[in-house]
Amino acid sequence: MQLSQQLDFLQDDREEVLQAWYMDDSDEDQRLPHHRDPKQFVSLDKLAALGVLSWRLDADNYETDEELKKIREARGYSYMDFCEVCPEKLPNYEQKIKNFYEEHLHTDEEIRYCVAGSGYFDVRDLDEAWIRVWVKKGGMIVLPAGIYHRFTLDTDNYIKAMRLFIGDPIWTPYNRPHDHLPARKEYVESFGQKEATNHAIDASA
Repeated sequence: MQLSQQLDFLQDDREEVLQAWYMDDSDEDQRLPHHRDPKQFVSLDKLAALGVLSWRLDADNYETDEELKKIREARGYSYMDFCEVCPEKLPNYEQKIKNFYEEHLHTDEEIRYCVAGSGYFDVRDLDEAWIRVWVKKGGMIVLPAGIYHRFTLDTDNYIKAMRLFIGDPIWTPYNRPHDHLPARKEYVESFGQKEATNHAIDASA
């Protein structure tokens, strides 16, 4: 199998548990898909260009999964715990869901590995449009420090996610606007430059 075919296979493999699309502007229930009309899907490569990394892992065997172990070692994810988000398991559920859906950023990466259920992680692209990332069982994503994002359950109302962190966990959200934070400035400099370069290449093509 050629390298290009292998890459296509890997991408298809991830897309069984991770899908992304541009959102509409509707104020309907945040747990609905909110597709644009017509639907406008976003590739995992496009997410990677925004700094959002993704993997498909074996959620039934996370305790012994060698691939997860390799990722943790390579990226320094020393801390791990689990979070269940559903009305029955999360204290102060209604308020927490509202808080999660407030647009915010963190000064460190946000790493989530869905081991059961599913949910939506919304991220802003560099033109301020919302991209909805649907993460299902087996999907793992890394949101870079400084990216504006939010989270909500889908209509199944349940997710169990592994949370990973480098060193001691700091879960502090900084609701928008916090453009003055070093993490935000570094994010814009790192990924905004790439986008600008891509636009320049497109214009000269």
